[in-house]
Amino acid sequence: MLSQRRLAIRTQIALQSDANIAMELPAKVVADPNASGLVQAVMGGKVDAGRTGLPFAGKAVRKGDVLATVVFKADPLALASQRAQLAELQGARDIAQKRVDRLKGLEGSVPRKEIESAQSELASLTARERAIGGSLSSKESVVAPVSGVIARSNVVIGQVVETKDVLFEITDPAKVMVEATTADSTLAASISNASVKGSPDVRLELVGIGRSLREGVLPITFKASTSGSAKELPLAIGQPITVIANAKQSIKGYVLPAESITRNPANEPVVWIKSGAERYIPQPVQYQALDATRIVVTKGLGDENRVVTQGASLIAQIR
Repeated sequence: MLSQRRLAIRTQIALQSDANIAMELPAKVVADPNASGLVQAVMGGKVDAGRTGLPFAGKAVRKGDVLATVVFKADPLALASQRAQLAELQGARDIAQKRVDRLKGLEGSVPRKEIESAQSELASLTARERAIGGSLSSKESVVAPVSGVIARSNVVIGQVVETKDVLFEITDPAKVMVEATTADSTLAASISNASVKGSPDVRLELVGIGRSLREGVLPITFKASTSGSAKELPLAIGQPITVIANAKQSIKGYVLPAESITRNPANEPVVWIKSGAERYIPQPVQYQALDATRIVVTKGLGDENRVVTQGASLIAQIR
């Protein structure tokens, strides 16, 4: 008995009951499209840091924060053409300015509309000169589209990027979704609740099922949130997980903690049944997962069997 206490062995009487049918679905963690975003370069150029430097992975940012600047670098031939055009406009503006000054000196002897026409031409040439001059040294401020955390940073100072290159990925770690897959188009209608295998603090809420096959399967989307005292989701974007989906239909069996199941040398699932003082017998069983912490044994157990519910893995190591 002393050794049992040291190993923290706990048992319970197996009682048959009704339990919801559960299915294990392969899944992965994806970003919530309403709480994540990509930061891309609208134009190509050279990356420069903002006032607070380039953000790194894990840094918290707010919507509208300047993450970096992209200094536009034109093609040499295009740059030469722009400079030539700018020189022409500067010359034309100087001529237009002198014409306006001359006409103003003759005000009263020349029609008013002629002076206004010259002023309009001067304003047009000045605006064109300013636009082309600004394009020669234009900068793009790269801002955060949403509030969250930098999930990935793909740039360093001085890096040359092209149009549409992804510079940063931003996500809110408290708002993620889980995308499971199934070949059964009717499965979503039969799901009553779902959980993440191995993460009992994660609660899943069914959002819907896609109606377009992707590689032969349909995506089922869940919204993930924390339950209990957990403050952060123990999930990362792209992480492969297993979703345990409980159906509305029930099945008869013996509900036990998931840690009651161990494997014998033949790799069969077994539970340990107490047959006497410090005597335990491995019993092969068939079972299904109910959620992240419970299973239901459908074959191999009988009523009044005393099953080890805690410390089964330690008993399995005793030879």
